[in-house]
Amino acid sequence: MRPRNSLLTRRGLLQSGMALGAMGLLNPGLFAEELTRTPRQTEGPFYPDKLPLDTDNDLLIINDSITSAVGEVTHLFGRILDDKGNPIKNAVMEIWQCDANQVYIHTRDSGSKKDQQDKNFQGFGRFITGSSGEYYFRTLKPVPYPGRLAPHIHFKIKKGNKELLTSQIFINGHPNNQRDDVFLELRDPIDRELVLVDFKPVKESTMGELSANFDIVVGLTPEDRTEERRR
Repeated sequence: MRPRNSLLTRRGLLQSGMALGAMGLLNPGLFAEELTRTPRQTEGPFYPDKLPLDTDNDLLIINDSITSAVGEVTHLFGRILDDKGNPIKNAVMEIWQCDANQVYIHTRDSGSKKDQQDKNFQGFGRFITGSSGEYYFRTLKPVPYPGRLAPHIHFKIKKGNKELLTSQIFINGHPNNQRDDVFLELRDPIDRELVLVDFKPVKESTMGELSANFDIVVGLTPEDRTEERRR
């Protein structure tokens, strides 16, 4: 497998922080030929069959509750871009994952694990991107569960009535990635790199919070691009 850093240079616009990020904003599409699309992966069986009453981007607090979900607090953020390097605004990003007790909110899973489920974990959230294509969620670092060895977060990108991408986020360096059937379905090493993210400690946090910067590249049809330019 190629060194991770050499692969990330192909996503220079995405992973750059300040200098290249500023260049990309000033010159949309500057690195167009270098952006590789985030690969599609299965939706899985546990996309919520009944959406929770609270579907905001903070999965740790439900409505006005003062009790937070159990687990490692993670700030998941990034940008959604097209493969020309342009931000996609007004896109809806959805995420869903199991709680720290390995239970999804889907009734097929939670129905038989009511005593095990963390009732304070929202399990599903949504965010609408702004003009820069940025998104943000407060959620948990994912955990493995029976049937899936590699911890992961599911996500889906929608725009209007179109579903643009469904895929998953994996923890970079987790030993179970190489034993997980869904992860291993990605044969290309570059595709595997594009679904991995580092969960890093937040320096200012006294509670052990983590941050995960994960950028997403979505392919658009010519019709989609025309619509984007009109907005």
